[in-house]
Amino acid sequence: MDSGDVGRGLDRVELLARQLHDALAAAGHTVAVAESLTAGRLGAALADAPGASQTFRGGVIAYQTEVKASVLGVDPRLLNTEGAVHPDVAAQMAEGVRRLMDASYGLATTGVAGPDTQDGKRVGTLFVALGGSHGTVVAEPTHADEAMDREAIQQAAVVAALELLRDHLRPPQEGR
Repeated sequence: MDSGDVGRGLDRVELLARQLHDALAAAGHTVAVAESLTAGRLGAALADAPGASQTFRGGVIAYQTEVKASVLGVDPRLLNTEGAVHPDVAAQMAEGVRRLMDASYGLATTGVAGPDTQDGKRVGTLFVALGGSHGTVVAEPTHADEAMDREAIQQAAVVAALELLRDHLRPPQEGR
């Protein structure tokens, strides 16, 4: 963050969203979101940033498991056997919203914000996925845990999803 960003009071999510819109616009790309765990917070973060109208296609809040299958095309057998909190579900959500919204990238979140476990997964379990022409990658951020409240877990998922896209859009560093 530079001093100008700090002076404007931008928080981490706002700064990431602005940087992503700038990078997406420069490359002529777009992004769409499929959210379960974050319940619209990821889409709101992207929509609130300047430049959103050029790069943000929209999103689907698929809070109910059957919506993941019927709208986003997540395999119902996967949902029946593994539940909605699974890395393959996150990947299929990202791929589904990318197709549905005709976006360059699809970002997805799924997990357990609590207060109870879900599908045998503990509170704080979360998966974020990024789908694009490169294929699909899934991350399981490790900074969410049971000691965090719902809002903190959801915020951690938003940051993780934005960082996943940012890391993909960064040019490769020499010597890596």
